Amino acid sequence: MNGGPQPLVSIVTPVYNGAQYLSECIESVLAQTYRNWDYTIVNNCSTDDSMAIARRYAAREPRIRIHENQQFLRAIPNHNFALRQISPASKYCKMVFADDWIFPNCIERMVCIADENPSVGIVGAYVLQGRDVICTGLPYANTVTSGREICRRHILNKLYVFGSANAVLYRSDLVRESESFFNEANIHGDTEACFAILKDWDFGFVPQVLTFTRVRPGSLTEISNDIQTNLAGTLQILVKHGQDCLTNEELEERLNNHLTDYYRFLGKSLVLGRTKTIDYHKRILTDAGVGFSWVRVYRGMLAALGNQALNPKETIEKLVRGKNDSSSAGRELDTRVDIVEGEKPAGTKASSFKPGQTTEFSSRRSG
Repeated sequence: MNGGPQPLVSIVTPVYNGAQYLSECIESVLAQTYRNWDYTIVNNCSTDDSMAIARRYAAREPRIRIHENQQFLRAIPNHNFALRQISPASKYCKMVFADDWIFPNCIERMVCIADENPSVGIVGAYVLQGRDVICTGLPYANTVTSGREICRRHILNKLYVFGSANAVLYRSDLVRESESFFNEANIHGDTEACFAILKDWDFGFVPQVLTFTRVRPGSLTEISNDIQTNLAGTLQILVKHGQDCLTNEELEERLNNHLTDYYRFLGKSLVLGRTKTIDYHKRILTDAGVGFSWVRVYRGMLAALGNQALNPKETIEKLVRGKNDSSSAGRELDTRVDIVEGEKPAGTKASSFKPGQTTEFSSRRSG
């Protein structure tokens, strides 16, 4: 960075029962080589020692302030609320999840890229997720890439460089443009927010590991993986933002392929008796405007079983046996749907889409 005054960076941490790792998170902020920051910790009605830990740090560091929610908010609404606490004087903002942390030069390196490139709206970097480095795939020298090109490659080539909200830095003005920066109808609203911004802005990237994402049993990330909320998130991105970075032909092909994968998963869920899982995804498909088809669910079920439709009697017998054997697994997954849809500890989960006539459609984190 140049020798001028450092722009203010607002950091926010939403926390719900995050006492186990909150001190580590806060310490990582205090250790930043970048010094011009303020830090707001939003306590979401925690019942553990999260509030006491936050108060101890705030008592000795004047740049830390605490907000305590009067009533519990689901994960994504609470993340939006936390972002509304950023300073009006801030030029950039950074979310740090309560069970994650950032490396000492994280903010300095990210701000450097953004300040040197006024066209950049979001800055990312490599992420250490457990023991694995993720968000790779860009050429090492590419510190600035067209936003639309990044989105296009995300969809077509599965280039994953956004990570979670913990992994990126935003321009504060872009966050302040909306009361709800993250779409609260999409549990993967952080990725959708990147697509919305990158229609008009470039993507900055630091080729260095700057953030840490914890992998732990029972996390919202693990639960989301179990019930495949990524299928819902990708569908919403295709419907709402696909036309901004793909040709009509590319979008049609990608959407058809995605729906095939989607219904294959729903077919497996039917075999396992995951009623709430199917209901959840039925709502997503309907709200997205592509509709829901039980016929396609059954087709997906047959595809998942190796396309044994040539012997319907044998296939049905296997389905009945499989459903009985896996009923307990189905109930466990249905419980996880309740968590995703908003019961404590929670996270949340539309738009209308007019498919082309030639397309065949059926009618963190802690905090």
